[in-house]
Amino acid sequence: MQLTFDSEQLPVSWEIKYLDKLSENLDSKRVPITKSLRKSGNIPYYGASGIVDYVAGYIFDEDLLLVSEDGANLLARTYPIAFSITGKTWVNNHAHILRFKEKTTQRFIEYYLNSISLEPYISGMAQPKLNQKSLNSIAIPFPPLPEQKRIVAILDEAFEGIDRAIANTEKNLANARELFESYLNAIFTQKGDGWEEKKLGDISTISYGYTEKASQEPIGPKFLRITDIQDNQVNWETVPFCAISEKDYVKHKLSTGDIVFARTGATTGKSFLVINPPDAVCASYLIRLCLKSKDLMPEFLILYFQTKQYRELISLGISGSAQGGFNASKLADLVIPVAIDIEQVHIVDRAKELLEQTQRLEAIYRQKIAALNELKQSILQKAFTGELTADTANQTTKAANEGIAA
Repeated sequence: MQLTFDSEQLPVSWEIKYLDKLSENLDSKRVPITKSLRKSGNIPYYGASGIVDYVAGYIFDEDLLLVSEDGANLLARTYPIAFSITGKTWVNNHAHILRFKEKTTQRFIEYYLNSISLEPYISGMAQPKLNQKSLNSIAIPFPPLPEQKRIVAILDEAFEGIDRAIANTEKNLANARELFESYLNAIFTQKGDGWEEKKLGDISTISYGYTEKASQEPIGPKFLRITDIQDNQVNWETVPFCAISEKDYVKHKLSTGDIVFARTGATTGKSFLVINPPDAVCASYLIRLCLKSKDLMPEFLILYFQTKQYRELISLGISGSAQGGFNASKLADLVIPVAIDIEQVHIVDRAKELLEQTQRLEAIYRQKIAALNELKQSILQKAFTGELTADTANQTTKAANEGIAA
């Protein structure tokens, strides 16, 4: 929900104002320092989204409001784009610096900027930027100082309760996932009788994906890429196509039971089990694993690729070498613990049951977090249209504590 207001319907005492009239811009005092030249210390060094390092020396020693100038977060809004700082600090050139005469006004503006969509004010989609001119063009519904104090006090109280409820729910969400992961880690560390250790290269065929450009036109089979695998799922409807010869298609065709691995970037080593795919091949930035024998269930193998042990190997370059890197050869050399046939079935069935329970809990917790964030926005909508009362804070804090989005 985006915050909106009608300037003609604001309370009589409110005005529309702009930041260059409400604050002093200190951008000219910013001093960026490249990482290699920074002298380590205990002074926070701020960038567009918060503290990026600690340095010796400082530029400012006061209460200030920073506003992100550039970066993907201007659109994604994963983190606040406006945040207050105090005391001795150093700020680089990725955040605007605003000084206010009144701390209450600073807090009021901080709430407001974090409530609205900045998309109309941002230039450059590949490298989003909020320049000083655009920042100063943002219309702000601005009440007299006593009203600001009243609104800020109510928001502080209400948001403290909501943020506490969100933090508790996020902890529950993490605990639910950790329960499933601890089960997997126990399975592959404790192991049972009859387990064997086998090299992946001995029990499977491992190859790279196909090299070609993706196309939105249906000129061939679906072309699975790293970016198409999100949260261990693939929406085949949105996967593009690629041109490929019949000979190469036979060689690269994806089948149920294949496992693909990301081999580059931040997702390196992440795996995905292919189930009932359409006519499809995978791109060259994926590695494909095809099991040679039916004695090993791909559903069992994919569980191993979700364990802590496997992630640790990935961080060392999968072979246990500190040199890093991830390729088909290293994957083939990976030794994995394999249970006997019937035990694989029991482990897979139990894991499936536990995963379904985990996913149900995760869905509930995510819905609660979304509802609490919506609750925040509804309160802010009232705050910046002059409709916020103390009763709102009491009702919303109670709702937050009960985990209910009222």
